Amino acid sequence: MFKKIMFVIALLLSTLAGCYVGKMSDSLDLMNRASGERLSDVDLGDAQVTDEVGFTNILLIGSDSRSELGSEKYGRSDTVMIATIDTNHKCLKLTSLMRDMDVEIPGYGKHKFNSSYAYGGPKLLYQTIAKNFGVRLDGYVEVDFKAFKDIVNEIGGVEVELTEQEASYLNTTNYINGKKNRNVKAGWNTMNGAQALGYCRVRKVANINGTNNDQGRTERQRMVMNGIFAKVKTMPMSKWKKIIDAVLPNITTDISNKDILNYATSVVLMGTTEIHQCQIPVNGHYTDGVSATDGKVLDIELTENKNLLQEFLYDYDGKNKVEALAESAGDQ
Repeated sequence: MFKKIMFVIALLLSTLAGCYVGKMSDSLDLMNRASGERLSDVDLGDAQVTDEVGFTNILLIGSDSRSELGSEKYGRSDTVMIATIDTNHKCLKLTSLMRDMDVEIPGYGKHKFNSSYAYGGPKLLYQTIAKNFGVRLDGYVEVDFKAFKDIVNEIGGVEVELTEQEASYLNTTNYINGKKNRNVKAGWNTMNGAQALGYCRVRKVANINGTNNDQGRTERQRMVMNGIFAKVKTMPMSKWKKIIDAVLPNITTDISNKDILNYATSVVLMGTTEIHQCQIPVNGHYTDGVSATDGKVLDIELTENKNLLQEFLYDYDGKNKVEALAESAGDQ
């Protein structure tokens, strides 16, 4: 049962597009522009959000919108990240927001964080992030599993290191779509799109770093994202546009072509492709809990996690470790 996985494709595309400024408008028009879903139109109510010059925060969504979900218009947000372009410190930052956090969803009470997307799409997801964490968002990008698989296949696969337990689990379950693809092994693998997608869904066994559950799952996603990013950087520019054209039709966004090119230019001028990473909730600042309505959840120390996220997004300079970076999954 496939779920749609989201990586920092928005940052990747921005970096690639930066080298094609002036030539990219036709390609960018391939993306879906969701009418009526602009984050700039969202009423944040009494939520107090940080709005500092020099920071661009893009909401990255991977959603499970299968037809069998029935009444759920938007499906569920399987993966939510915030990609940050920090021109003040010349840093690229990526924050994973874990889906099982028990948080206040405006108008619905306390539920798992990923329920906010199912109830109200990107707008309610933004309201939930603003209310709980005080982060201003400048737009969103939603990517489906086909876009992810396409990009992995277009670059010739991504390098992933597996444990014996992971390899056995992937070969004997249906996490990897298609039996012919269930032939991974312990050690390093060049995974195709279906294999990499399956790997990123795993929660039941520990990864190469010894991390399991949803923490291990989000860590896997960041490791694969870094693998994609590293491989694309070595490719000729002629290949980049082919990759972009293959994935853009499977991407939905409220960001204009002009803003995308401006963001791309900012990334190029920063002169870095290193991505600094964080996970919310931060390790040591949550416990496992049980909700009467949602079952197993993560009971988070909301104030502490909000402060740590703000510290990572707006104060971290890419050099001196902050608590949010030191205690979370860190740089992969």
